[in-house]
Amino acid sequence: MLNNSKTLIKTLKKTLNPDNILTTVEECYAYAQDATNSRTIKNIPDAVVFVETVEDVVRVISNAGRYKIPVICRGAGTNVVGACRVEHGGIILNFSKMNKILDINPENMTARVQPGVIVGDLQKAVEDLGLFYPPDPSNLKVSTIGGSIAQSSGGARTFKYGSTKDYVLDLQVVTANGKILRTGSNTVKNATGYNLSTLFVGSEGTLGIVTEATLKLIPKPEAKKVLMAYFNTVETAIQAVNLIIEKKICPATIDFMDRNAIQTVEKFYPAGLLCDKDCALVIEIDGFRNSIEYQQKIIEGILHNCNAVDIQCSQCEEEYERIWMARRSSMGACAKLKPNVTTDDVIVPRENLAKLIRGIKKICEKYDLTACLVGHVGDGSVHPQIPIDYRDEDEYKRYKLAKSEIYDLTAKLGGILSGEHGIGAEKRDHIAKVINGVALDYMRMIKKMFDPDNILNPYKIF
Repeated sequence: MLNNSKTLIKTLKKTLNPDNILTTVEECYAYAQDATNSRTIKNIPDAVVFVETVEDVVRVISNAGRYKIPVICRGAGTNVVGACRVEHGGIILNFSKMNKILDINPENMTARVQPGVIVGDLQKAVEDLGLFYPPDPSNLKVSTIGGSIAQSSGGARTFKYGSTKDYVLDLQVVTANGKILRTGSNTVKNATGYNLSTLFVGSEGTLGIVTEATLKLIPKPEAKKVLMAYFNTVETAIQAVNLIIEKKICPATIDFMDRNAIQTVEKFYPAGLLCDKDCALVIEIDGFRNSIEYQQKIIEGILHNCNAVDIQCSQCEEEYERIWMARRSSMGACAKLKPNVTTDDVIVPRENLAKLIRGIKKICEKYDLTACLVGHVGDGSVHPQIPIDYRDEDEYKRYKLAKSEIYDLTAKLGGILSGEHGIGAEKRDHIAKVINGVALDYMRMIKKMFDPDNILNPYKIF
């Protein structure tokens, strides 16, 4: 336990509901890990505090600042880069009790929410009113709005609709000195001063703590349909993607599964997938009902011309859900192969996507690792899912070497280390491979300005 932590905890118990403060080793141990697979848990939080109001957050931050104790925010704990792990002790700030949808305004097409709101719950609530919140991380049934903002999460629909950063209009943020900051406005356009909202989106809780968000909504598409097309080579699949875009068709999603991912999903969650093909594209089209058939006709023609060996198309909601469940099950299926599974998030310009996919496969083969590759090929991102056994010292070393080479390859192909998962603790040692040194210096200066005592999620990103 850090110096002054006991004093801080005593102070918090006097100013907050003591039932919302966990301090036993067993209780705190449960919050020492997130969805990042780690070999060991080196540190546990000194306490876990469940906050219920912005005033609670202000009290925690003000007192933590006085005693120089780190504060690490936690939503559902589903991030995979160690962004809400405790590096050297401190207080976990849990937002599961700040989970209210405060307002949905159909006229303004906005929603005002607390950070603990589940992404999938918000989507359902606005869709019942004929509105649409597009960001769709694969774990949307459990991941929170606060976590999505902290990591700037995206998902399959990013290609057409953009990611979380494109839907944040205004944030209520508690700063490191306990002040409450508003970053934007309740309007779609805002050219009044610096865009502070964008600065906080993706900052992983290192600059301030989001306690409320006003989000942009759009009209819900009238209809949707999903196609799954199988190919014998990655190159022909990517060629099909490029030709679809050249024809001015903009699918809601263009996702990818390689042979290993297809076979692994079908083994554990049978969905009728074809397991003998090199890869598959999952293409969702949406819009007005009378445009769906036109889009489908154009896309199917391109897929056939690019030698797609089979095309499955949803004819009802059940078939739509079956295809998407197969795609979203890849991580869970991969986790059944070995005691641990890691997932990554690298992204390159789409012109280099086939090289990235082939390169990752070669690197994993070099180090005798199995890789199930999925991703959002419309925007150039790949998620290598690698099952390993962390108890196997040799295998773990091979994985670390492979991971470093994958990042080197990504940099060489003009890419970046994260499109939607963030950097956290897992990638901070590699960030200089893709970010200019001058840019990193300015990032550190921004961190220092907002958090001079380094109490907000320290040792993350840098």
